[in-house]
Amino acid sequence: MKSDREGSGPMKFYLYKDQANYWRWRLVTTNGKIIAESSESYWNKQDALDGISLVKVAYNAPVYE
Repeated sequence: MKSDREGSGPMKFYLYKDQANYWRWRLVTTNGKIIAESSESYWNKQDALDGISLVKVAYNAPVYE
């Protein structure tokens, strides 16, 4: 089954409500694969958006071995 996310450009964050009606987010690649998602749920939408912002900043983080 082809997702509407496939082939639609760069990676995207999706904000959604889970079954418990809490906010969560996912980072989805161009081929529809989920490569990151919130490890916790958020009562407030803004808190979920703040979590997305933290992940965006991490893209520039160095890698150490």
